[in-house]
Amino acid sequence: MLRGQDILILVGLFGADTRLTIQHVADELGLDVASVHRGLARLSEARLITEERRVALAQADEFLAHGLQYVFPARFKGESRGVPTAWAAPPLRELLTATDAPPPVWPHPSGDARGIALEPFHPAVPNAALRNDQLYERLALVDALRAGDARVRKLARDELLQRGSAGASL
Repeated sequence: MLRGQDILILVGLFGADTRLTIQHVADELGLDVASVHRGLARLSEARLITEERRVALAQADEFLAHGLQYVFPARFKGESRGVPTAWAAPPLRELLTATDAPPPVWPHPSGDARGIALEPFHPAVPNAALRNDQLYERLALVDALRAGDARVRKLARDELLQRGSAGASL
């Protein structure tokens, strides 16, 4: 059974063109080494990564596009200060027309936006996103897959696939 940290690890590995060390992944994501090691084993067992610790893009795409919203459903809370996510964050923010509705945000004290709190699939998500802009975009796209309508999900899937095959790194 996959856990939230496993999805964080999977998204962190998206587009990596070299085999990353467990320590490097742990440092970049704000997780401990043991959690990353166990997460990599679960991802490998689920056939979402290869033995070389590269994302199996077709399998990951299928899981993220069709299964993630059921395993880690979007849970919206009340209004909060936080970090914009999903369609309120880049790159979807630039692709969609702005609305008057409050944006989805990960609750976080360093956040600069007010919106509707979207519970992240793992508590380390906002901090990891704030440390790395490329990772932030990928995590926001994953949230768009969890919480978006059909149009938003299609755009998010296309953008995530582009990042997965473009050699983006952690």
